Amino acid sequence: MTPPPVDSSAVLDRPGGLSPLEAVLAKGRIRATLAMLGPAFVAAIAYVDPGNFATNVQGGAKYGYLLLWVVLAANLMAMLIQYLSAKLGIVTDRSLPELCRDHYPRWASRGLWVQAEVMAMSTDIAEFLGAALGLNLLFHVPLFAAGLITGVIAFGILELQRHGFRRFELAITALLGIVFLGFLYETLKIGPSASASLRGTFIPHLAGGSALYLAVGIVGATVMPHAIYLHSALTQGRTPAQSDSERRRILRFERLDVIVALGVAGVINLAMLAAAAKLFHTHALSGLTTIEQAHAELGRLVGGTAALAFAVALLASGVSSSSVGTYAGQVVMAGFIDVRIPLVVRRAVTMIPALVVLAIGVSPTNALVLSQVVLSFGIPFALVPLVLLTRRRDVMGTYVNGRLTSTAAIAISVLIAGLNVYLLASKVF
Repeated sequence: MTPPPVDSSAVLDRPGGLSPLEAVLAKGRIRATLAMLGPAFVAAIAYVDPGNFATNVQGGAKYGYLLLWVVLAANLMAMLIQYLSAKLGIVTDRSLPELCRDHYPRWASRGLWVQAEVMAMSTDIAEFLGAALGLNLLFHVPLFAAGLITGVIAFGILELQRHGFRRFELAITALLGIVFLGFLYETLKIGPSASASLRGTFIPHLAGGSALYLAVGIVGATVMPHAIYLHSALTQGRTPAQSDSERRRILRFERLDVIVALGVAGVINLAMLAAAAKLFHTHALSGLTTIEQAHAELGRLVGGTAALAFAVALLASGVSSSSVGTYAGQVVMAGFIDVRIPLVVRRAVTMIPALVVLAIGVSPTNALVLSQVVLSFGIPFALVPLVLLTRRRDVMGTYVNGRLTSTAAIAISVLIAGLNVYLLASKVF
């Protein structure tokens, strides 16, 4: 996919003879660091999409602090995965789907494209439902109409991308900031148990098949297939490297970008589940299953401001992740099968399944959780090619994965695939 046009706010004024990276570094350490951050923040919005709201609320209500370790583990896995994707784009100047088309048989590339489009459909359902729920909770807009409004907002955010990637990055980062501030307020207001949170975060434990179902949903809502594809495209050509030393410097910036952005996303998810555990893990409320119920109980137990913060965060999450998901879909199609369609057309087509779900009255929260489980099944199809390509010296050159990195990435792939197989077997047999 051809990277979006570079604007003057992204690559700062270039004094004569300086490379793009040198021009950025000439502005000073802080300004240079801020200018280089961004791609991981766009990818990170996929890690706090409305599917996370659904799985975290249900997980906290039913199991208390028990599943916090799943959130932490998924977030740590996501950091490695997203860095590998970003590194692939920086080193090769190609996206993951493009490299799959270059190095794998046509039938494999086409097959990967088909499953990626199914994952994109699941993503769109989660994002549209979440944003529609946010509008419904805030303004009592009927869900179907709220879905149409969500589409219009997503079109507006996507339009920013046509005028340079930096505007799009800043808009998505601002929306991520709204989600973060919303749950920072919730956490301070509700005050989850510190000791119970620490036990749940660092002592792995599951309790039965339904806990596994939610755990897989949490992984699917955290490690997102479309974010893996997208990150490699966001970094390709963003700040062109003129030498190996510059490329290494850019990779260091990208590691920081991933750590900060995914760290923020991880804190949001931990806070979300811990707050739900504190409020809803009671005899009366442990059966709470919907985001609407969570919003109502927040208002009753904590106050209207807490309920408002929750709904605003949900809306910001939905509209931003919807835009990012559409952009990722464009990367997938252009990379795997070398076909490009206008983003507006793609947005209009991919929103149809979500609008159908809204129109027929399916429970939005149940659909959100199911969509995240479906996404979890798609992770290996993105992750395995990523691991295989980044450990190939003919692709990565001197930046090929080290043995420890490859081992960790393979272990993550096996773990996620194993969880999915076990879940499927438990449901069938």
